[in-house]
Amino acid sequence: MAERTPSLPQPPLPERLRPTRLEDVVGQDHLLGPAGVLSRFLAQGSLPSLVLWGPPGCGKTTIARLLAERLGLRFVAFSAVLAGVPELRTVIHEAKACRDLGQGTLLFIDELHRFNKSQQDALLPHVEAGTVLLIGATTENPSFALNRALLSRCRIFSVNPIDAAAGAALIARAQSHPLGLPGLEIEPAAAEAAARLAAGDGRRLLMILDAAHTLAAGAAITLEHIAAAAQRPVSDHDRDGESHYDVASAFIKSMRASDVQAALYYLARQLEAGEDPRFVARRVAIFASEDVGLADPMVLMQASAALHIAAEIGMPEAVYPLSQAVIACATAPKSNSAKAYFAAAEAVRAKPGAQVPMFLRNAPTTLMKESGYGSGYRYDHDEPDHFAGQQCLPEELLGSVFYRPGAFGFEKEIAKRLEWWEARRKERGAKPAG
Repeated sequence: MAERTPSLPQPPLPERLRPTRLEDVVGQDHLLGPAGVLSRFLAQGSLPSLVLWGPPGCGKTTIARLLAERLGLRFVAFSAVLAGVPELRTVIHEAKACRDLGQGTLLFIDELHRFNKSQQDALLPHVEAGTVLLIGATTENPSFALNRALLSRCRIFSVNPIDAAAGAALIARAQSHPLGLPGLEIEPAAAEAAARLAAGDGRRLLMILDAAHTLAAGAAITLEHIAAAAQRPVSDHDRDGESHYDVASAFIKSMRASDVQAALYYLARQLEAGEDPRFVARRVAIFASEDVGLADPMVLMQASAALHIAAEIGMPEAVYPLSQAVIACATAPKSNSAKAYFAAAEAVRAKPGAQVPMFLRNAPTTLMKESGYGSGYRYDHDEPDHFAGQQCLPEELLGSVFYRPGAFGFEKEIAKRLEWWEARRKERGAKPAG
């Protein structure tokens, strides 16, 4: 009996489905759609050197390869992780030789941010002279990762993470492509979970889908298949359904209740389900002002920093600043006195025409000064205690109180200041507040 020859393994699904035309790239219409900026460059038959900035699996390498093909350029891929200046010199030498023969070169450098300053500087003369058309790819913010000289010679374009619509398009491609997954059936909830767990990475989405298809053995792919393929549990948390809002609500209320253990649990529940860390960070920042506020003013700074860092670096590293901000919020003294705004807004609606006192008005002209604008204003810093005691509300609102400090944390100090200022006003004959 003849031995059976083992079949060669197929390339991975992401490689089999790699787009062969720029029009097939999903999720990047701002670059490659009919009005996309790169499409407009291509319509003119040229392209500047550029840097593609975006997370893994969003199509940076594919875009560079297809741009080279569209422009009729030789495509050379170069890894900033695996090679350095000596290898770069070889590539440049070859590019010069090809240029002399009438063939241009598109040099694609992956992980461009891995080059140090001297390595980046080595590129400059060749980019400037047009020896190569440079396309760099980076997952790091180019403003921080690349030196100024290189940035000045390249255009920066953001490449979006794969969103829900782009993820659905990739799944549809896997179902219809001749080299995809013929006969693939997937439950809607499973497709949504696969996209969530991929966290914007199209390559990971297709790898999860491929593994789940194998596990399903011809049956429709379910949530359980996706969970097993992704090697992590599939939460019932989703971005649009009721559970999404239930978990987000529990997260906020746990911080408000000073239950730091529950707050961290609901933070993890959101992030592990593939929630956008910026969504979480925005809510932490709101909480830091709305529920902690002036009881601990430093918490808002921590939340603001977490929001910035989460937006800049993404997952998984964003878990650290987010966890720090959540712990700070949950363990801080609480105050919702920032809601004083709404009392002030109600006064604005109740008396929309209240006049600004004359002594507070600006007086840029002689006529306005003669009309009494600015007359009687006392500059607080000229007073012995830096406090003139003038009441600044419109006359019909004098005595109104919108802000009342809480009894905890730093607001106890604010309350003392307000009491001291009120006592000074009484001494000086100003109408007291309250």
